[in-house]
Amino acid sequence: MMSLLGRPDVDAGEVFVNFNQNITSLAVATSGSYSLYSLGSVDSTLDKIYNTKCDDLFLIERLFESSLVAIVSQRAPRKLKVCHFKKQSEICNYSYSNTILAVKLNRERLIVCLEESLYIHNIQDMKVVHTIRDTPCNQLGLCALSSSSEHCYLAYPGSVTAGEVQIFDAINLHAKTMIPAHDTPLAAIAFSPSGTEIATASERGTVIRVFSSQDGSRLFELRRGLKRCVSIVSLSFSTCAEYLVSSSNTETVHIFRLDRSAAENNDHGKQSSDDWMGFLSKTVTSYLPTQVTDVFSQGRAFASVTLPEAGVRRMCAITTIQKQLRLLIASQDGYLYVYSIPSIEGAECQLIKRHDLRLDDSYAMDVKVDSTHHALGLNSNVSIGGAAGVPSAAAAAAAAAATSGGAAGDGKSTEKPGSSTSGGNAGASYASAVKGDEPAGGASSST
Repeated sequence: MMSLLGRPDVDAGEVFVNFNQNITSLAVATSGSYSLYSLGSVDSTLDKIYNTKCDDLFLIERLFESSLVAIVSQRAPRKLKVCHFKKQSEICNYSYSNTILAVKLNRERLIVCLEESLYIHNIQDMKVVHTIRDTPCNQLGLCALSSSSEHCYLAYPGSVTAGEVQIFDAINLHAKTMIPAHDTPLAAIAFSPSGTEIATASERGTVIRVFSSQDGSRLFELRRGLKRCVSIVSLSFSTCAEYLVSSSNTETVHIFRLDRSAAENNDHGKQSSDDWMGFLSKTVTSYLPTQVTDVFSQGRAFASVTLPEAGVRRMCAITTIQKQLRLLIASQDGYLYVYSIPSIEGAECQLIKRHDLRLDDSYAMDVKVDSTHHALGLNSNVSIGGAAGVPSAAAAAAAAAATSGGAAGDGKSTEKPGSSTSGGNAGASYASAVKGDEPAGGASSST
């Protein structure tokens, strides 16, 4: 759902971080390994639920709390591997004609984004059900997939010169609407948990807008700041959909509150006639240029966090943990920050915990502990798939029975998808992984 694109982090050998769709898990990749963490007790401890040595990765996507993960390595950037991490096995792999820039998952679809095309897979059997070709050049792999199965929408840039958002129905496989969101090209897009709203930011980075993904109507306009040359890195709705959080290449993280009742009242002209401040504001702004009146009408940040350093790419999320609203900030320099969110507008977010993601232990240590940083890697002998990542013949046959077909980026599979589980249980194992009901103690099959 949320990953560090643009790849300066990969070039610099930084930590890759990514939250899953409902912010219950964090994926972390360092040089030669990756780990998955549970966020259920993040106020005090960051529990490591899986770790393995592997090729250096630059994309990891976990499907909710299931055992299904999709990974792309730096060594083979055109190959997508779908793995069952609890069984330490590769289910299948697909190769494409170009570098994979993004992978998105929900319970219905798996999306693979290339620079000028998007591939839509049915996640139940990994068949390609649709291909969107000749999309505007998308070098950063900017796209979003709603986590909702009911409103299963895909969003991607509709232009390279303006901030147009194309909304595509990934179930019924047709274009739904095009939203002219900004004058300048898009920098970030994100769906609400229900999929009915989409937030957008442009390369200018000063204004964030929220639209209805169903009819394209504008719902909110939020001002991040007046400073220019700001690059929005992360944009995310809270799991309760009442807040929106953004991070950029500055040291400040902004939280906006989405007051839908106030927005509805304004839309229907329900402002009281004796609200003299509102009357005065309307009278004054009627004489001002549109650009100035827009500033008056835009929402301001409800709260913010100032971090120690600018220029660090950070992924942000807001979720409820043990009945408390929390802001989580995962950064490419290897830290996870946990903040409380104030109930009063303008109050400071309070730092609760800071975890170091680079420490090798059964859990991520608090940074107060003075310990030497080691590369992660508890299971150094894990083999994903067959030799060199290619499934064995038996595994390929099993997967062929389970998926009965495949596709590569050019419409032809250069490597047949193969399952690392053997025999007729491949389909059942994959279905269990998707549903998330595969027992944790499943044994690895030999390849």
